[in-house]
Amino acid sequence: MIAYVVRRLALIPLTLFGIMVVNFAVAQLAPGGPVDLMVARVKGMTHDTGSRVAGGGGETITYRGAQGLDPAFLKEITHQFGFDRPPGERFVSMMGHYLRFDFGKSFYRDVSVVDLLLEKMPVSVSLGLWSTLIIYLVSVPLGIAKAVRDGSRFDILSSWAVIVGHAIPSFLFAIVLIVLFAGGKYLAWFPLRGLTSPDWQQMSWFGRIFDYLRHLVLPVTALVIGGFAGLTMLTKNCFLEEINKQYVVTARAKGLTENRVLYGHVFRNAMLLVIAGFPSALVGILFTGALLIEIIFSLDGIGLLGYEAVVNRDYPVMFGTLYMFSLLGLVLNLISDLTYHFVDPRIDFETRGM
Repeated sequence: MIAYVVRRLALIPLTLFGIMVVNFAVAQLAPGGPVDLMVARVKGMTHDTGSRVAGGGGETITYRGAQGLDPAFLKEITHQFGFDRPPGERFVSMMGHYLRFDFGKSFYRDVSVVDLLLEKMPVSVSLGLWSTLIIYLVSVPLGIAKAVRDGSRFDILSSWAVIVGHAIPSFLFAIVLIVLFAGGKYLAWFPLRGLTSPDWQQMSWFGRIFDYLRHLVLPVTALVIGGFAGLTMLTKNCFLEEINKQYVVTARAKGLTENRVLYGHVFRNAMLLVIAGFPSALVGILFTGALLIEIIFSLDGIGLLGYEAVVNRDYPVMFGTLYMFSLLGLVLNLISDLTYHFVDPRIDFETRGM
């Protein structure tokens, strides 16, 4: 297993390099660029009024929106953003800094990318961690109950409930929650904005915890409502497959109780896929799908940061976050594979030549 881990760790830099190359090339081909936006702002115009930069800001050409501006000023802006150098040179320089985890500063906020990530991380971590935990705490017992009662009225009704919840978009459910419980029209039980109240620092420890949880109730509920379906059905199918195997019949024939059979023999094998998928599930909820939730509930997290970076062509934030999250995803994929082995030592990727 050690050799397999070493091979996977050796592949991480190559995979990460390929991801960065592809995305950097796409960014060069995309219309517009930071220089265009800056020229438009200086001229008091929108981004669409300026002409494009060849290669997405790679080589500066004549700007239609820059007519009337001092050429020296345009040259200074181009140099400030680093677009006076060829794309290849800029990419090599960027990757050299990224190897030292130096992601530079945002083009528009004059704040380092690391500081921005640390500032936005609490929101995304809170949403992702609580959403994942609640989904697992509900889906796994529900899936087991459905497998034990397969075909019963409970199984059918719970399947309908899970499917309906999965069919409702999270942002639509968030709006319904606001109307019902956040002072939209009926009740005002929960706050609408931010992760904490303005006077959070003046509260007691109990008050801080309670205030924090109150702010999380609606956005987390909106996120998890559609997340039960996949995990619940996966848990049910895994248990059904194991329950029908010969070793379960033998265990029952020996006189073991149903709980002993279910949790002493079936659980370990059935939960293999469910447990091993936890790291990737956490990353999926943590870094994707929360943009609209953050906007609706005025939560300034990583999803909103990434969206604004793409719109504003804030390349340091775009590529810095891409580098960090790609590296994190690759590492967690390896952890997922190792989790398979720890849950069931019979699974050995090294003997399979992977």
